[in-house]
Amino acid sequence: MPRHLAPSQHCQVLLGGPDLAVPRVLFETTDLLLEAPNWSLDGTSLLLNGDGHLWRLDVRAPGVGVHRVEFEGLPPLNNDHVLHPDGRHVLMTADDGHVYRGELSGGPVERVTVEDGNWHFLHGVSPDGSRIAYVEIATFDEPGHLVVQPVGGQPLRLAAGAGHLDGPEWSPDGRWILLNTEAFGSVPGHAQLARLPDGGGPLERLVVSDTVDWFPHLSPDGRFGNYLSFPPGTLGHPADLDVVVHVVAADDWTTSVQRYAVPGGQGTTNVNGWAPAGSQFAFIAYPTA
Repeated sequence: MPRHLAPSQHCQVLLGGPDLAVPRVLFETTDLLLEAPNWSLDGTSLLLNGDGHLWRLDVRAPGVGVHRVEFEGLPPLNNDHVLHPDGRHVLMTADDGHVYRGELSGGPVERVTVEDGNWHFLHGVSPDGSRIAYVEIATFDEPGHLVVQPVGGQPLRLAAGAGHLDGPEWSPDGRWILLNTEAFGSVPGHAQLARLPDGGGPLERLVVSDTVDWFPHLSPDGRFGNYLSFPPGTLGHPADLDVVVHVVAADDWTTSVQRYAVPGGQGTTNVNGWAPAGSQFAFIAYPTA
């Protein structure tokens, strides 16, 4: 079911980056709970989820507000959506458990995942646009699995250790798939950041922490990254917690260049929100008045 703002809550679209000690508020609303911003390839707009739909926000004129992208035949969406490298298409996970592709201008969509009885939660598109990476879940009391699928082809499950994983996306050079995984811990829910070679291989842990860390994202130039940390003991990636958005250098995930403590969690940075130039990224906070 789509999430909604509490009576005293509002939604802030924020901009952060390696040179921003304090995040900048780009847009704020009490009318719509927005989630998971992507930055368009031309740098002019953000694409966000809200109330089961996809919305566009003009970063040059945010005061105008968000505008809904009208798709045909698309089930209600969750907040897992990724822009295609061609700059014209977006891939979206719908609440029927499938991934769909449509044009950023709206219109008809096509389903790209196979009917195999599983749920498919999209997080990555390869740099050449030929493959998608998603989390495959048979039942929600079982861990998710990493799957890579050629667009229009058959899925391939990759070994990625034991325990639940989420957020798989490619590095800009296409060499790695980044994700969060419980494979390194013995405590349920203790997700940590890792990467594995494209095509499969051993997991490499990016940072060791006491917090529960989710959704590693690299900037398009490959120089910086960001991720979301939840309080120790958190199960999954729930909403309405005090969380921290970390900015790191891509060659050292253990040291935060910037840290933004915000009320958030689910919806804050589920997908890659870096701007094309790599100097800033968008994320969401949900403060209470």
